[in-house]
Amino acid sequence: MQISTASKWTSALDALFTLATDEASTQRGGAKLIATIQGTQALGDVLRSAISDGDVVVAYDDATLLGFALCRRGVLEVVYVAPEHRREGVARALVSTVVQNRREVLDAYALPGDRATKSLYESFGWKARLLTMRAE
Repeated sequence: MQISTASKWTSALDALFTLATDEASTQRGGAKLIATIQGTQALGDVLRSAISDGDVVVAYDDATLLGFALCRRGVLEVVYVAPEHRREGVARALVSTVVQNRREVLDAYALPGDRATKSLYESFGWKARLLTMRAE
């Protein structure tokens, strides 16, 4: 597995980003998380902008894109691994690379009920410190 900072937009990375946002949108809190990540940008521009800013880390096995992480302004906003490559250590490798290459990761997002992501973050010694409650 090769981990590196994404240097350019690719259709495979765009497809995986779309899969990640589609999957998140069906989960509790997903629409709000996507809106937070999106900010004032069009969702389609988020990935391109983050790549140009050096904020996207990708994992490949030969020519196959396994997953990506997006970390902006000290916040690990997205860690996503293609479903067929989960439980292979890809997410751990992505987060490790982000932590090693960034001055500081202050926060990381996880959806309510996403035990796998929470467990991943806890394995790095991170602790939940804020829970946001919203009327929906």
